[in-house]
Amino acid sequence: MTDPRDVEGGLSLFLISQTKNNDYDTYDSAVVCVKSAEDAKNFPVGDIGQFGSWTVPEFVSVKYLGEAAPGVEPGIICASFNAG
Repeated sequence: MTDPRDVEGGLSLFLISQTKNNDYDTYDSAVVCVKSAEDAKNFPVGDIGQFGSWTVPEFVSVKYLGEAAPGVEPGIICASFNAG
């Protein structure tokens, strides 16, 4: 995955979501600003693992939302966290 800090221009917004890890204290979705759908799928929203708050890329769904406005920084724009 490309480090978002190394990306210049051409950023897009993607909705990423997962239903595999749906217990308390987990993320179910986020909007991320990255270069590609592949970068979005691999974006680490939270910790991955048995007690993590996210999941592995194979279980992540990606939906393209549009181009990011000039000046929008790469990274997480917003995320949905299911607190327990």
